[in-house]
Amino acid sequence: MADPAIQRRLLQAVLSLPRPVLRAASGGRAVYVAGRTLDPRLQFLIHAARRYASVGDLPEEQARRLRAQQLALVCGRAEPGVRQEDLQFEGPRGAIAARLYRPPSPQPGSPLVVHASPGRAGQDDLSGGDAFCSILARCGRAPVLSISCRPGPDRRFRACFEDMMAAYRFGRDNAARFEAPEGFAAIAGECIGGTFAAAACQELRRLGEPQPSLQLLIYPWLDLSSPAALTSAYAEAILPMAEVEGWDPERLLSPEDDPSDPRISPLRAADLSGLAPAVVVTAGFDPVVDQGEAYARRLRSAGVPLVYRCYDHLVHGFVGFTGAVPAADVACREIAGLVREGLEGRIPPPRPVAAG
Repeated sequence: MADPAIQRRLLQAVLSLPRPVLRAASGGRAVYVAGRTLDPRLQFLIHAARRYASVGDLPEEQARRLRAQQLALVCGRAEPGVRQEDLQFEGPRGAIAARLYRPPSPQPGSPLVVHASPGRAGQDDLSGGDAFCSILARCGRAPVLSISCRPGPDRRFRACFEDMMAAYRFGRDNAARFEAPEGFAAIAGECIGGTFAAAACQELRRLGEPQPSLQLLIYPWLDLSSPAALTSAYAEAILPMAEVEGWDPERLLSPEDDPSDPRISPLRAADLSGLAPAVVVTAGFDPVVDQGEAYARRLRSAGVPLVYRCYDHLVHGFVGFTGAVPAADVACREIAGLVREGLEGRIPPPRPVAAG
């Protein structure tokens, strides 16, 4: 394989070509879904991955390595000045590995953010989240504690959710160790990590524990009883380098799990009142965009302070593409800014609807 640094420079040179050239090299036409237009750089990456770097018939382990190599070319680098520290703490099923991101100039009094990463390219590790978590720490001006929460055949949904709850409680109760106010923490997650973050807020309310300072849900999958099929509507906007087999609930749930249980499908909860202020983020080219939007509407109707953003031109998993797609990098920095405003209490409650 060629030198990854050379490959990255070549890819960046290609992606800097004018949009019409990129579209011409990606099938010659723009990709539209539901009135949205796919970012031309993402369109090129999807087209190139499908045509030149397919993992279709490879053995699983070899396919995962190739996906990891592909994603390494497009993921961003950690933010300057953000210090990283690897640590472990005890969970209900043994030690949980975590990575702490300390911002160069933290906002005094800002809570710790406990973040659940779904992993990258099928790898249950923390390094794939370095770019986004460091953006969240630096631009959000808050320490971030990240765990990997990728379910699979050997580690089902319930085990990962228990890890998420343990991580949140550990961060909340030990926040002073990370230069944040003890007894408080925010919670965040991407994709299935967003499922865990949303479900954790509901579970904490059920148990009578205080709510997180904020919940950040990034393209969350919120109803596993209604599988997000990779339909023809999104077929041209799904990155083959992503771990799309993760959409199969049978890979995530144990036989005794009920996918309609709100602890698994938070969108099915009857009542969303009293939950933490929320920042809900979706991508326009994403099979679960409607679930995130529906959850945001229900949170707003329940009186939860909320900011909702849909990045129309981006795809599910865009936080992993900050090194190649400027729009993804901009989106991540905007998200971090929204988190900072939320941690400062600057998300206003919904306005009451006038009668009549």
